[in-house]
Amino acid sequence: MKDILVVAPHADDEVLGCGGSLLKWKSEGHRLHWLLVTKVHEQVGFDTAQQEIREREINTISEFFGFETVNCLDFPSAQLDQVSDRELIAAIANVIKSVEPSDVLLPFWADAHTDHFVTFAAASACTKTFRYRHVKRVLAYETLSETDFGFYPNQTFQPNLFVDISRHLKGKLDAMGMYPSELGTHPFPRSEKSIAALATLRGTQAGTEAAEAFMIIKEREL
Repeated sequence: MKDILVVAPHADDEVLGCGGSLLKWKSEGHRLHWLLVTKVHEQVGFDTAQQEIREREINTISEFFGFETVNCLDFPSAQLDQVSDRELIAAIANVIKSVEPSDVLLPFWADAHTDHFVTFAAASACTKTFRYRHVKRVLAYETLSETDFGFYPNQTFQPNLFVDISRHLKGKLDAMGMYPSELGTHPFPRSEKSIAALATLRGTQAGTEAAEAFMIIKEREL
């Protein structure tokens, strides 16, 4: 039985990036944990009503996936690049030390959103083998509307691990439906059609009906 921690810069990244895999791993008896790095604040354009809606969405998602722990940091969304590296790394490290995950799932470093890059850099610093012996595998997931819109030269998402989510694609779509404000109609990237299409493409690459793709950052066996 593993303790698997998904690190999400924003609420919905955990569903878009690895929602189907989380459901699969949960069905196999593994323990799931969620670290949500940012929070919507009035200072970044979210009024009180919107903040309350997001809190309800987070609670609903937490129950849906059956997370053992949910840690919500209080950093403002879209402003992570203004947070000191020391402060962000310390906050993430505290969670990783508490959860002691064997697997850590991170956003891809070359995503279009700066919050994703900052999250990857800070969280990856909290997976050093000599400090965090319990971390055995670190994976980067792809996020529709971010990974596919990243334009860093020679920094494209190149998956080398595929997880069969054929039995859990519907669950992933159901979970995304719990974020109605984040969904749109095709060709909007965060649409049910787009999510299903990416799962179908990754499934084709993996030789299955539907899949999610990851890049292995590091993996070790003891």
